[in-house]
Amino acid sequence: MSQTVTAPAAVMAASGLACARGGIAVLDRIDLELAAGEALVLRGPNGVGKTTLLRTLAGLQPALAGRLAVDPEGVVYAGHLDGVKAMLTVTENLTFWARCFGTEPRETVARAVQAFDLDGLTDRAAGTLSAGQKRRLGLARLLVTGRAIWLLDEPTVSLDTASVALFAAVMRRHLAAGGAAILATHLDLGIPARSLDLSAFKARALIEHDDFNEAFL
Repeated sequence: MSQTVTAPAAVMAASGLACARGGIAVLDRIDLELAAGEALVLRGPNGVGKTTLLRTLAGLQPALAGRLAVDPEGVVYAGHLDGVKAMLTVTENLTFWARCFGTEPRETVARAVQAFDLDGLTDRAAGTLSAGQKRRLGLARLLVTGRAIWLLDEPTVSLDTASVALFAAVMRRHLAAGGAAILATHLDLGIPARSLDLSAFKARALIEHDDFNEAFL
């Protein structure tokens, strides 16, 4: 007797998506789907438009064209900045973000602190932390948001080897629990993931003017 296997439903889908930065077309005709429990790694050289695509998927800037199907209340974006308040302690920062996203701090903050090895830093002001500690705090925010879809731009910047391993472990647990992620990274995190090379989706305007300085994209 044959058995039909149903593919997981997409939690995010884009078709014919075109993105711009600073009014200049960067990427064009991107099709992608992301299912629960899945990670997608964006590849391509610096300036190809990875940050621009992530910001578009997160709803932080409009697409030039195409369609994007996603519940905006299910998405959280973590960019290059850590997003921490220097005068607040580690615990106060995480509590602030939990309340912003409408989750219960008592249930989420302790889990985030443990996951990113911040136990000995909870009463420290964020402004006194090292770059790597601030980055861990910034990433710990993901765990207090209650959001299923993580959009991550170079999440391992400033992290040492041990901290990268912590982040990879958090990612594996997130995916195993039915979460999903799209991330731009040059590291192999050792997690199962598809990859998408954005070089193939370079907008025609940039292809025709290949000497264009893309450093800010």
